[in-house]
Amino acid sequence: MINRRHIRVKVMQSAYALLQSKSDNLVKEEKFLYHSIDKMYDLYALLLSLLVEVRDLEKKHIQISQKKFLATSEEKSPNKKFIKNQVFDVIAESASLKDFIETHNLHNWELDDEYIKEIWKLTKESELYASYMSSETTNFQEDKEFVLAMFKEIVAPNDKLADYFEDKTITWVDDIPFVNTWIVKSLNGLSATKPLIFGKLYKDEDDKKFVVDLFRKVVLNHSEYEKEIEEKTPNWDIDRIAEMDMLLIKMAMAEFMKFPSIPTRVTINEYIEISKDYSTSKSSYFINGVLDKILKDLMASKRLNKIGRGLM
Repeated sequence: MINRRHIRVKVMQSAYALLQSKSDNLVKEEKFLYHSIDKMYDLYALLLSLLVEVRDLEKKHIQISQKKFLATSEEKSPNKKFIKNQVFDVIAESASLKDFIETHNLHNWELDDEYIKEIWKLTKESELYASYMSSETTNFQEDKEFVLAMFKEIVAPNDKLADYFEDKTITWVDDIPFVNTWIVKSLNGLSATKPLIFGKLYKDEDDKKFVVDLFRKVVLNHSEYEKEIEEKTPNWDIDRIAEMDMLLIKMAMAEFMKFPSIPTRVTINEYIEISKDYSTSKSSYFINGVLDKILKDLMASKRLNKIGRGLM
């Protein structure tokens, strides 16, 4: 499930692209914005299915080894703990995941199986695998802890896999860390008695509406916001302020004045944190200072539009 932090990042990227291109085609950019968010679900599904594909590759390897004319005793009677891992079974048996993969034609691993082989090889060579396979206990919790560790230590940090995803869809470059966290949460929530349900992308309709509302409020009012920023930064040449800093301040201003239910402290904290990942090392201090001045002015002029939860 996408959170508002990542929604803000997605809106930031689309607003930046539109303003840089000086295009006035809001509808086209809005469609791309929603599409880029929807594509995150594809990435999520591919990463979940990758885990099952690695398990299935090990199954095939065992079957081939057992049929060798001069198979060793170990090959004839292999340790099947990995392929019997119950978490892989829960993912593989998810009807909603299967349906999503078929509906969206996500058959990447059939075409690009070298990435499955890469993760399989690294897993088999790891101390994590050796420790798991040597353990005599067998229960769902141990299986889940192994799959979580496998994902965190082998799948998520894999540069070849990251490069593959970035080549497939340009917007995934910023989505990978978020989706990795999403996968970890999903794995943590798995139970031996409940099926894996491919849930909603948005928490609710308000979050989905927030995407286009924030985008429009920023893009349609950016010139007005820029004038106010200029007034609050008299010692700065407006052209010397980093473009990303300007955009993040404008987005915060939109939330101050156009989104009554969002508390100002939430808005400020969100854009300070986003600036740490997407702007300069000193941007967070600059943005915090400018937003503090703007907020005080909005309160003094009674232009701060907050009600209910937004007053907190």
